[in-house]
Amino acid sequence: MQDTYNNIKTLPVVMTIAGSDSGGGAGIQADLKTIATIGGYGTSVITVITAQNTLKVSGIYPIPTNFIRKQFNAIITDFNVSAIKTGMLTDIETIKCVATLIKKSGIKNYVLDPVMVATSGSKLVTEDIVDAIKKKLIPLAKIITPNIPEAEVLLNKKLKTINDMEVFAFELLKLGSEAVLLKGGHLKEDTIIDVFVAKNFQPHKIYKKEKIITKNTHGTGCNLSSALATYLTQNYGWEKTIELAEKYIHNSIYISSNYKIGNGNGPLLQWMP
Repeated sequence: MQDTYNNIKTLPVVMTIAGSDSGGGAGIQADLKTIATIGGYGTSVITVITAQNTLKVSGIYPIPTNFIRKQFNAIITDFNVSAIKTGMLTDIETIKCVATLIKKSGIKNYVLDPVMVATSGSKLVTEDIVDAIKKKLIPLAKIITPNIPEAEVLLNKKLKTINDMEVFAFELLKLGSEAVLLKGGHLKEDTIIDVFVAKNFQPHKIYKKEKIITKNTHGTGCNLSSALATYLTQNYGWEKTIELAEKYIHNSIYISSNYKIGNGNGPLLQWMP
């Protein structure tokens, strides 16, 4: 009999700590799809359960922190987790709990997607939650991935022109993460501008992409942050990691624009690299 153990393979394990999207387009569901597509093994800690589809969110059910802790510990005591990403964290106690767990784990590849503003533009968090994210989570993060509305919340100021993006990116870096990828998709421009800055990385990088006209962008931020977390496990260095994640998300938006899934803002489909 062939000894199958002679050819044992491993996959980089990525943990997503986020909300569950019953429509499958964002949150935990999107993260796990992207992690698997890129070549990682996804594990999950669910912070909130949502009842939603492509048209609306009809219910939110937060998970108690003691059960968030149980999920995290169940994973960390069995799997060799190489990276963590966080998404929707609904209250201060959850933020404190998650921050403590990440800090104790010693895992450095931590991607923070600061979910703060709904697609409609409505602010999802209170000022004390913003403050907790800035003080408890951002200093632990290897990289944060705010879009423009989220950056405005974090810095408490408005971004007026495309020229402000570089200034905003450097101001965000002062909050304590190792790097920042500021996403410019909300600007009314034909070209999407993303700005990457990092400590000990010069000069900063500007990524320009043609804007793809589609309403199928639900879960874009989730997919990007989980892609970054998965690519970080490969130890490529910042430049290649960001370029791969940018390419992945742009191509995912492109293929998604050709589909109709649901009757509202359709989900992002995962591009196979």
